[in-house]
Amino acid sequence: MDEQKKDGIEQQQEQTPTEVKPAGKFIQLKPFKFIMLMFFTILITSGLTIFALTFGDKNVVEVKVPTERAEFKKLYEAFDLLNNKYYQDIDGEKVVDGAINGMFDALDDPYSDFMVKEEADQFNSGLSSSFQGIGAEIQERNGFITVVSPIKNSPAEKAGLLPKDIILTVDGKSIQGFSASEAVALIRGEKGTSVELTVKRGENTEPLKMTIVRDEIPVETVYGEMLDGNIAHIQITSFSEETAKELEKILADYEGKGMKGIVLDLRQNPGGYLNAAVEISNLFVPEGKPIVQVQDKDEEPKITNAIGGKKYDLPVTVLVDSGSASASEILAAALKESVGAKIVGETSFGKGTVQNVIPLKDGSNLKFTTGKWLTPNGNWINEKGIVPDVKVSYPPYASLPYLDPSMEMKKGVQSNSVKAAQEMLEVLGYKPGKADGFFGQSTEQAVKKLQAANNLEETGVLTGDTTYALMDALRVKIKAEDPQLLKAKELLTGTPAKTE
Repeated sequence: MDEQKKDGIEQQQEQTPTEVKPAGKFIQLKPFKFIMLMFFTILITSGLTIFALTFGDKNVVEVKVPTERAEFKKLYEAFDLLNNKYYQDIDGEKVVDGAINGMFDALDDPYSDFMVKEEADQFNSGLSSSFQGIGAEIQERNGFITVVSPIKNSPAEKAGLLPKDIILTVDGKSIQGFSASEAVALIRGEKGTSVELTVKRGENTEPLKMTIVRDEIPVETVYGEMLDGNIAHIQITSFSEETAKELEKILADYEGKGMKGIVLDLRQNPGGYLNAAVEISNLFVPEGKPIVQVQDKDEEPKITNAIGGKKYDLPVTVLVDSGSASASEILAAALKESVGAKIVGETSFGKGTVQNVIPLKDGSNLKFTTGKWLTPNGNWINEKGIVPDVKVSYPPYASLPYLDPSMEMKKGVQSNSVKAAQEMLEVLGYKPGKADGFFGQSTEQAVKKLQAANNLEETGVLTGDTTYALMDALRVKIKAEDPQLLKAKELLTGTPAKTE
């Protein structure tokens, strides 16, 4: 039809012009005024039409307030209802933070967490050169705050806090259902102040009460000593940004002293930066061999191979226990599968996921799992851990409960704490009699001998400095008779090691 109309017009234009009679009357407008008049007429007509359709009795068009994400409609509605109908004013920021916390709780992932600004500051301070607190890595597990491991030489370690201990209360306040960040905010505090923890250890034991004095916790992550036979015993307590440099410095020093083998001690190491574990692995894994595989959502695993650089081609054994987690397990697996190092000790913790921390504009943090890591051979150790090649358990006395120094144990007292003290005294050779929990004559004499050995007043009462002396002596014995370290050393030298 359009083409036909066009042809018709062209034909008419080709015809001879005919005479046109003038109209009787007409209105003369300049072209610009005519165009502007038409524009305003159309604009006014359109506005009236939209108004009528929108606000008339029978609306033809329904106008909705747009929402950025349709899945958040329910959340917006809930917030607006609370904000408008709740019987008193709500704290909007607190409610929104609670909603975000709810999203993270719904993940059912103990390693993913939302941290408000205060909690984020606490978390970030743990990555700095030092922080003030008791020095223990914790996590939320099945609604309970569980100790992953205490930091070496920290108040938590000296107090006897152990991996897998469950913290029930902090200063009398139950923390069941708390996130790890919320628990940390309560447990940390200024140097010199004390915090009282109630701890559950094992299935059938009475809860323990610990009063721990907070201190400055230096984030020094590598410790070393040269054992006889030129075997270097190097302990890594966590994986920070500086850990690889700390380790390289110690290794270079020991190499100059004729180091012949290395016991790499990762016991009670809760982990840290994945990159630090990769850097350290690269000191031992031959160039081109795999260190770790990381698999993000809906992607194939990405393999990180060792690169060139300084290598320590020496016999290595690796110590792990139930407190060895995350980056510790990455390093242990790399040395086991790509170097052939023997793993000694107890089955590790079993954390096979990778987290990322995203700071928000208000200072809060989102920490959530972004993928999982696999060993060089493609094994996923999550919730299974790394099984040692040579299993060696701690001696039973290493798991004896903490004794509260403020408690007074003396003749005639009967309790589980007395029983634990008797077991300690027996291990140390003080002969307290039968470990039945009753503080009798033999136990009193044993305590007096302990006091005499430590230049303390011989009262026969176990409290204060006497209790500290007992636990310190036990700690020294555990270190001197460390069966896991002795076995790891034996594997390197080929000869049974004597007690250090």
